[in-house]
Amino acid sequence: MAKIDEVAKAAGVSISTVSYALSGKRPVSADTRRRIEEAVERLGYSPNAGARMLAGRRTRIFALTEPLRKDTHAPTHMAFVLATAVAARRNDYDVLLLTDEDAQAGMRRVASNRLVDAILVLDVAPEDPRVALAREIDTPTVFIGVPNDNDGLVCVDLDFEAATREAVGRMARAGHARIGLVGQPEVSYSRSNFPPRVREEFFAAASMFAVTADFRATGHEHATDAGVRAATGELLDAGATALLLHCPEESHRAVLAELADRRLRVPDDISVISVAPTFDTSALPRPLDALPLVPQASCDLAVDLALTFFDGDRPAPGIRLIPPAYLDHGSLARVPDAPSAAVAASAVA
Repeated sequence: MAKIDEVAKAAGVSISTVSYALSGKRPVSADTRRRIEEAVERLGYSPNAGARMLAGRRTRIFALTEPLRKDTHAPTHMAFVLATAVAARRNDYDVLLLTDEDAQAGMRRVASNRLVDAILVLDVAPEDPRVALAREIDTPTVFIGVPNDNDGLVCVDLDFEAATREAVGRMARAGHARIGLVGQPEVSYSRSNFPPRVREEFFAAASMFAVTADFRATGHEHATDAGVRAATGELLDAGATALLLHCPEESHRAVLAELADRRLRVPDDISVISVAPTFDTSALPRPLDALPLVPQASCDLAVDLALTFFDGDRPAPGIRLIPPAYLDHGSLARVPDAPSAAVAASAVA
């Protein structure tokens, strides 16, 4: 039997729009309603009885588990908290923020007391203890991030691998034979799910495109300007002609300051691409090309999927990856007289 997300895809609308059209909770345009009704009939969709029963017992509250630790980068994390709250409010939901460093405690509390309709999981670690708990509790749970053990879970994330691969490929095709990655603090590669994914794909893509890859972390628990500038300098001294940046906004500014002090112009002397920034790289002192991580896109989809537990059948377990989009701000240039890397990259591509 078809599920509500399949109806939404067939009709070219969001899951919540399908829900509004079928429940009558909000007005939907005649053309949109027609497309939804045609998709419902064509796919044979019918909300199950359990979902209809649950819909009558809603608290209209989502829990958002976002543990705050001493190494938490507040601007990035709060961007996701705000995006989730906006998506929830759009669907007449409020958000209960769980910030215990022991993330399982708050999650278990709201589940056992049935305080919320669903739980949205942020700051997902590679080996995240909330995975086991999500499998134990009855409360629907959606992960905004991908833990290593994701079997049976509903997960949403940017396709970090595709974003990194595209950045490396663009640099290789432009003739850059040695590429450096300015990364996160070392602790991020054990506590967060996406920094190791970017780093691993960076080396894999470099091998695929036949270029040399160098990586530097920017500190142990926190990135400092001095640590970022030192990492940048080491990559440049090793011969990098292009830099990938996967780090916070203040680290981007420190990289650009180091380049300026060395009298290196972007992109004439050094090419730079930002991978998965959550901020606007066009507002930096030197605008940078980017494959951004857009919190609203991930959080909108997570909220839509959470709603399907009540407005239709439970969403199928699996990972929903959001494809990256390349924003060109003129920070990538072709290397003159460097055919070998370009030829190898073209052959692979």
